[in-house]
Amino acid sequence: MKKILSLVLVSALGGALTLGAYKIFVEPKSDFTLNTTADSTFLPATNVSNLAFETPDLTLAAENTVNAVVHVKNVSISSGQMSLQDLFSGNSSPRTQMGTGSGVIINADGYIITNNHVINNSDELTVTLNNNKAYKAEIVGSDPKTDIALLKIKADEDLPFVTFADSDQAKIGEWVLAVGNPFNLTSTVTAGIISAKARDLSGTSSQSFIQTDAAVNPGNSGGALVNTKGELIGINTAISSQTGSYIGYSFAVPSNIARRVIEDIMEFGNVQNGILGISGGSLNSAFSEKLGVNDTEGIYVDSVVEESGAEKAGVKKGDIIKEIDNVKVSKFADLTGHIGAKRVGDQVTLKVSRDGSLKTINVTLTRNETLTLPLVGRVKNAKQEDLKKFKASNGVKIIELDEKYAEYWKKNGINEGSIITSINDTKINSVDDVQQAMKNKSDYEPLRIELINSKGEKERYNFR
Repeated sequence: MKKILSLVLVSALGGALTLGAYKIFVEPKSDFTLNTTADSTFLPATNVSNLAFETPDLTLAAENTVNAVVHVKNVSISSGQMSLQDLFSGNSSPRTQMGTGSGVIINADGYIITNNHVINNSDELTVTLNNNKAYKAEIVGSDPKTDIALLKIKADEDLPFVTFADSDQAKIGEWVLAVGNPFNLTSTVTAGIISAKARDLSGTSSQSFIQTDAAVNPGNSGGALVNTKGELIGINTAISSQTGSYIGYSFAVPSNIARRVIEDIMEFGNVQNGILGISGGSLNSAFSEKLGVNDTEGIYVDSVVEESGAEKAGVKKGDIIKEIDNVKVSKFADLTGHIGAKRVGDQVTLKVSRDGSLKTINVTLTRNETLTLPLVGRVKNAKQEDLKKFKASNGVKIIELDEKYAEYWKKNGINEGSIITSINDTKINSVDDVQQAMKNKSDYEPLRIELINSKGEKERYNFR
């Protein structure tokens, strides 16, 4: 046993001596020195920051908003489908239908902004505040085009309200809160970011929505989209979904447009829509090639409405609008959204490209005096000389025939310049009358149009 231990110790001692000799005499020297002082800084091998991702504090925005968002209940009475008992008795029992949505208090006196589709066809409106107090509401006015409506309640105290922000200053990627009261419980808050601006869901370049990924579901319509300060930048209006439920795309009317609409309603009783007075389309590679222009960004002016602000300011067919009020224009909804926040008489500054050079043109917005009439085309308020030409006492002038039906009209002596005097037995004096006549027409009622042809003869057309 002693011999074995002695052998192990001798082997270990020999190995230690051999390793020491290698280290001293054989191994190459290194110039590397490890600094172990307190001032040493050690960095990771990668260039990735270790700072924690900071999420914004949204509590202040929520606190400033939840008490100013309300539940809106719409009760309507309709005849409904007749039951077997109604059929035998000869009576038609009224049916009560109920819809719900949200709204936003915008001043302490009880004015509330919501969507037009939330209050449409209502017989009775009830607004419930976040403290569960309920009030009867009256409609001050509404605008189906922008889907904005203004309500008023009489409360016995000053109400909490949300202030407006400049929606033009909202940026893609900015954090937002969607606040609604869809279930008449209390206001509900969801968070997300602005996904896009100037979205047009209609395909007619008549809309300009803010798109967000904050969760919005049916019943949130009319609720608030606010920034991190709790300021109103939009009115939640629509979702994009095949199921009817939220899937990541929701849309809000920008606050600048909503504000202009309700200010018009409060001041004039209706909406004063200002127009630039041009028609055209957004440029892209294919469209630019078709037109034979080099630009691939901007709005190509295809035509200018006569006597409009654009015509008076010198905008011409073929101009390419690059900016409006120093805001870059890349699609028609950019233009629509900016003008939608303006009034008749407001001035905008256009930067246009003409024959390869940039020009600055100041345009005063005018009242919309044109309208697209289904099956016919675009019509405009007629001047006295237009009426005198056809010996008409009233009517609107056709300025552009519907491309699909133009050949039919021309075969029957109806051309640009012809006068429409009556729609569904309603006397027509202006495009406002045309719009009202179309609004009053039911879906099942035929369209009856009375026109004066190129020979000065009155003709009636019925369309089913």
